[in-house]
Amino acid sequence: MLVGNKADLRHLRAVATDDAKAFAERENTFFMETSALESLNVDNAFTEVLTQIYRVVSRKTLEIGDDPAALPKGQTINVGSKDDVSAVKKAGCCSA
Repeated sequence: MLVGNKADLRHLRAVATDDAKAFAERENTFFMETSALESLNVDNAFTEVLTQIYRVVSRKTLEIGDDPAALPKGQTINVGSKDDVSAVKKAGCCSA
């Protein structure tokens, strides 16, 4: 996944959107631009990352088949809820 951050700073852009899209296409990678300042695609970027991870893991699980011994062992990671994120934002972690 290729994410162009700070899309709100158009006047300081180092890479044109079309160039980034073309690069992502050549690399068979998902592309999007985000801006925390404008609340543009920030949630969508995280959702897309999680969706792609889920697809890869699901595909690998299907390739392994029904042998539960072959499934990788892992641990559950709690990424919190929207309320957790809102509480952090209200505390001012990311703003000056």
